[in-house]
Amino acid sequence: MLDEPMVPLPEVGRVFRGARRVRLGDTDHNGQLRLDACARFLQDVSNDDTADAGEDPKAFWVVRRAVVDVVRPPTWREWVDLATWCGGTGSRWAERRLSLTGDHGGHIEVATLWIYVDAATMAPARLPDSFAETYAPAACGRKVKPRRTLGAPDDDAVTVAWPLRAVDLDLLGHVTNSAYWAPVEEMLRGGPASLRGERHPLLATPYRAVMEFGAGIAPDAEVELRVFDADDRLALWFAVGGTIDAAALVVPLPGQ
Repeated sequence: MLDEPMVPLPEVGRVFRGARRVRLGDTDHNGQLRLDACARFLQDVSNDDTADAGEDPKAFWVVRRAVVDVVRPPTWREWVDLATWCGGTGSRWAERRLSLTGDHGGHIEVATLWIYVDAATMAPARLPDSFAETYAPAACGRKVKPRRTLGAPDDDAVTVAWPLRAVDLDLLGHVTNSAYWAPVEEMLRGGPASLRGERHPLLATPYRAVMEFGAGIAPDAEVELRVFDADDRLALWFAVGGTIDAAALVVPLPGQ
């Protein structure tokens, strides 16, 4: 996964397209699109896609992994075209791909893996027939797996407190997917809680950011980050009560 290339835009199957402008609230102090804003872009175009396809709006999907390749970050007021499609399937999960290209050269590729869940039991459920008919053809038979690969915290990782905020929560009463990227941004952009206090060298070149999500963080949880920061690798683990719930990794983009 860490060095696997993104699947390209398919020649067959459903591809849904949208567009939007990068707004002031989407960028850092240098005017570059942030990872949490990119995650919101993906959520919005995905919701538009499922609504346009006539899929059940109450269908329950839980994200387990996100891989974001930032080839060149879009910037403030840049107009970006979005294309999303199914990049792979499993028996109870599927990969959603997003390609984001801007009119000023911005370019980001995203692959997210989602588990289809029975809303009554909260257990993984088989993909419905409608999904196979609408989305699976674009995957061209590619299979994906939901395994986690980022592992346990490094022995020399530093512990940083990360208090939750009301704006981090969603309708389901836990930390929303995009909010997990906020501490990654903090460390990359040299915010007050970062270890180095300055812009990270990883931002100077194309990079890959990976997030593996756990069972979800409750609104009253006390979250600590385990952080390992090197010039060519930034790793974070989200600890709740001493148990790792999620993990993130940022490395140079493979093949660059």
